[in-house]
Amino acid sequence: MTPGTGAVKSFADLKKGMRAQVVRVTQESAETVRLQEMGLTPGTTFRVVKVAPFGDPIEIELRGYRLCLRKRETDCFEIEVLD
Repeated sequence: MTPGTGAVKSFADLKKGMRAQVVRVTQESAETVRLQEMGLTPGTTFRVVKVAPFGDPIEIELRGYRLCLRKRETDCFEIEVLD
């Protein structure tokens, strides 16, 4: 695991090209469970591919595929920026 900045952030803080890692899921809901089933689990590293002009949606690449997420879907995830 690559050490990051140590600061826990949200998806709203990410910019195109950044790499980050999921630190934890703060709430369990049907959406967060589904996203975890799709591979967005604590410890997972991902890269930001695209961010829409107003930050919603955001496209990330993880585990060999791309996933587009809305802000409301990512509110329950805490992440750490790696670079």
